[in-house]
Amino acid sequence: MLKHLFAPSLLAALALSACQSDSKTDTAASRSDILRAALDTTVAPGDDFFTYANGGWLKQHPIPASEVSWGIGKEVQNEIYARLRQTSIEAAGANAAPGSNQQKIGDFWAVGIDSVKADKQAIAPIKAELDRIAALRSVAEVPAATAHLIPLGVNALVGPGVYQDAKNSAKMALYLNQAGLGLPNRDYYFNTDTRTKNIRRDYLQHLAKTFQLLGQDSVTAKANAGRVMTLETALARSSRKLEDLRDPYANYHKMSIAQLNKLTPGLDWKMWLTQLGAKADTVIVGQPEFYQTVGLLLKTTPLADWQAYLSWQLARTYSPMLSQPLTDEDFHFYSAVLRGAKSQRPRWKRVLDWQEEAMGEALGQLFVKEYFKPEAKARYENMVKAVSASFAEHIQKLDWMSDSTKKVALVKLQKITPKVGYPDKWRDYSGLKIDRSSLAENMMRANEFKFRYQLGKLGKPVDRTEWDMTPQTYNAYYNGSNNEIVLPAAIFAIPGLLDADADDAIVYGYAGASTIGHEITHGFDDEGSQYDAQGNLHEWWSKVDRARFKQRVNGIVRQFNGYTVLDSLHINGKATAGENIADLGGIVIAFDAFKKTKQFQENKKISGLTPAQRFFLGYALGWQSHQRDESLASRILTDVHSPAQFRVNGPFADVPAFYEAFGVKPGQKLYRADSARVTIW
Repeated sequence: MLKHLFAPSLLAALALSACQSDSKTDTAASRSDILRAALDTTVAPGDDFFTYANGGWLKQHPIPASEVSWGIGKEVQNEIYARLRQTSIEAAGANAAPGSNQQKIGDFWAVGIDSVKADKQAIAPIKAELDRIAALRSVAEVPAATAHLIPLGVNALVGPGVYQDAKNSAKMALYLNQAGLGLPNRDYYFNTDTRTKNIRRDYLQHLAKTFQLLGQDSVTAKANAGRVMTLETALARSSRKLEDLRDPYANYHKMSIAQLNKLTPGLDWKMWLTQLGAKADTVIVGQPEFYQTVGLLLKTTPLADWQAYLSWQLARTYSPMLSQPLTDEDFHFYSAVLRGAKSQRPRWKRVLDWQEEAMGEALGQLFVKEYFKPEAKARYENMVKAVSASFAEHIQKLDWMSDSTKKVALVKLQKITPKVGYPDKWRDYSGLKIDRSSLAENMMRANEFKFRYQLGKLGKPVDRTEWDMTPQTYNAYYNGSNNEIVLPAAIFAIPGLLDADADDAIVYGYAGASTIGHEITHGFDDEGSQYDAQGNLHEWWSKVDRARFKQRVNGIVRQFNGYTVLDSLHINGKATAGENIADLGGIVIAFDAFKKTKQFQENKKISGLTPAQRFFLGYALGWQSHQRDESLASRILTDVHSPAQFRVNGPFADVPAFYEAFGVKPGQKLYRADSARVTIW
């Protein structure tokens, strides 16, 4: 469960160099301007705390033309980009030993940044794959074609993945989940509002234009666009909605290969898995109805349709890495139409993104050595302990949970493994070939390397030390199967503020609440609470306790369903429930942990703000962001996180300490009567 795109904390080594003063006489007040300067005091805290806390900053930081959103997370990411860019440039000119990480980083960068070479090559890097698809002679060959394309990173009909078995976390299992769409999810194929209908129209045009750029005449390209749209719409019709994918029991169907064959007559799964290179006697199918449709389509859909579809999915995957016309067309639809971007991001940033995908931990080793010091790691490890202890106290005081369930909950909490900063062991990239042939070919090899690495886990013991994010990733997550919270080094950064200059109030709000407390709470949200201390999908609650919990979850669902975001678009309270629960839980448990600090107990003001006020402003600082309407509309349909404004105003409206800190009164927009406030943890 990812926390969010703009997760926070404080990493001293990433603070902007301009803020590193030589003066030893800076006072706490002068260092606290990051909160004071961001305020919009024309807005009452009790009416719209998000804008009160961040409005001044947002006015001074408009969204750049090349971005669909901008905020504190992007500021931190820019600093990380600058460091990684320099690392890559140095590697490219280092004449490093063949096969070394430095050689791979340098070669990936050198060919990736070479747009002239990409233009000269045109579609040559994917030509062999396009020819392979064109050479198919019958629909019976289509499954084998998908088995070949999927390891290359192509979203081709079937969605295999290797994860811990949700009901037996000590074993790795092969999962099959719904896949194969070119639009973000099923709702884009069926929603009837004007915005979505226009997107479907533009998507058809985009399909046709892409086919023309692959060398097809306009008539053939238009026909193939129609074929793809028809086939994807059939797949979408059997795909589950966003909120329905969050039920772990409803998306867990363990089957033998024989049972899977019976589900999809005509598709030989034993042969397909062999072609894929996977060895498995059983498979966990997430959405059986989707694969019934796959089997049916493989019986009824003409070969020409499949060839168009597979060619499109291949082109969609690699267009951003090919010549400028294909890159521009991909940007036009996926960034401009879908998310409202006004111009393409600089090529060097896009290359760094692909480099991160290809060999993120190789970069991570260099990153943490220079930019994440032991004292920073120690600070946040101690904060994890403090916030976790606060959560234990909350559980013990619950009036709606029985003592027997409390005991099991406390055991689960005690067994949560925190991973802070970076992994103890790094991934070995010796088997990955990177050269200066082309960016697309490097990514093909990297995608296949990652895929084979995952397949290689089948039948082997689970490595619980592994990380699913790199240290330079600005995010965090809770993994239910491992019962762990993972907090990469980059999550601990505020631009312009050294760690040593950040008082506990900021840190407990910015890191303790919205990152650490949030991720711990995910272990006990509507989804995470269904996993036990060992990481197994297992009901450890009493029926009465589960029913009481669901009543409270329904309260937060109703609350967020009531928020209108854009035009007639409302937040999907059911789809976002887990994140909203984690936001609320993170705030209340981190605030109580903060209350035990010296700063809170002394209650001295800094820059005119009390410690409690600084805590809540520190939390809001982590959501200091805004985005284009197109991007906002897309995220409402596709994201399980509420928009930033509501991740502040929504949970705060339920927290009594917030009312006390800012004097929120009846009649103000955020005020909710005691009986309407949601209390869970």
